Amino acid sequence: MKNLIVFMSRHGTTRKIAHQIAQRLGEEKTTVIDLKTDDGPDLDNFDTIMIGGSIHVGQIQKQISEFCIANQNILLQKRVGLFICGMETHEIREEFNNAFPEWLRNHAVAHGLFGGELLLEEMHFFEKAMVKGIYGIKKSVHEVDQNAIESFESKMSKE
Repeated sequence: MKNLIVFMSRHGTTRKIAHQIAQRLGEEKTTVIDLKTDDGPDLDNFDTIMIGGSIHVGQIQKQISEFCIANQNILLQKRVGLFICGMETHEIREEFNNAFPEWLRNHAVAHGLFGGELLLEEMHFFEKAMVKGIYGIKKSVHEVDQNAIESFESKMSKE
């Protein structure tokens, strides 16, 4: 079984998680594509496709949404898993539902709501000031849900 993980990451958390999933599923049979730097591959070459992104101001990256819409027909023929990283845990289900179209959410065999991180060292001045003001933090925050990632991996590893 050949796996594909397509993702976008603003500050690196989603990238780390995508590579963690690839490692656990088997790097020799898993391709990881960052839509920020790479073109989407030929989806016909994969049995399982996982799509993920990070949530900022309640929205997933535009390229992730465009990828899903542009590849609707083929995605509906594949095993699909969807995941997001985001810090607003009380809103994360709503953000997930807004991130992916209903037809794709209904088709997916796994939904991953992984929490997130606020990495101050990765933010530019204005982002840092905004995050410090909203969350009242003085240092980076790490709230990634490893149990949710493991559950997602387990569902995606089943054939």
